[in-house]
Formats: sequence, structure tokens, C-alpha cells
Amino acid sequence: MLNEKDYILIEEARKAIKANYDEEHYNHTVGAAVCSKNGKIYTGVNIFSLHGACAEQIAIGNAVTNGEREFEAIVAVRGKEGEEIIPPCGNCRQILHDYMPECCVIIPDGKELRKIKAKDLLPFAYSFE
Repeated sequence: MLNEKDYILIEEARKAIKANYDEEHYNHTVGAAVCSKNGKIYTGVNIFSLHGACAEQIAIGNAVTNGEREFEAIVAVRGKEGEEIIPPCGNCRQILHDYMPECCVIIPDGKELRKIKAKDLLPFAYSFE
């Protein structure tokens, strides 16, 4: 069940893509927001190219660059207004598993939204352990 902080996180992801949506080339079509354990929110937008980076990766990199190492929740949105909440791709699922396995990921589940632990998004994930 989502709480007020989760809806704030979703709105921050929407703000990120609304401010950066690239309607001409579609280089920036996804926004993401990650909340650290201390409550600070970091955002990112995707970088589209042959070896581009997803919005979740950019948001995580932004947070890590600013010294964060513990995370509470993450969400990604797609569309000019950030109207669609999307689940992470396979590569992002592995990164989430590596960097924040206990972090909650906000995903669509039918017509509702729910939170799931990052480690549960990728069964049988590759592990360095």
C-alpha cells in the first residue's frame, strides 16, 4: 500500500520528465525518483543512445554522487506528463538488486500501484557473493 511519501516520490519523478521531455528526438522520455533513507529525493531522466542509461540509473547515480548509500523507495514514470508508472527493465532490476535489494520499488499491478522489494523483482539474480 502506498503512503503519502510514495505519492510525493511519484510527483518528483513526474516533475523530472515534464521539465526534460524530448518530444522531437525522444532522447528523454522516462523520469525516475529515488528516496534515500534520510528522506532526500534524487531524480534523473533517461539518456537514450546506443549505450544509454535508464532514468533509474541516473537517479541512483545522482544519489550515490551525493553520498547516499541507503534507499527507501524508487519509481519510474514515462510520457510527456509522467502519466504512466512503469516497472524497471531487466538491467535496472539487476542494478537495484546490487545497490539496494531492500529498497521498495513502486510498480503498476493491474489498475493499482504497489510496492515490492527490489530483490523480489529479479528471481535467481546474479550475485557477487
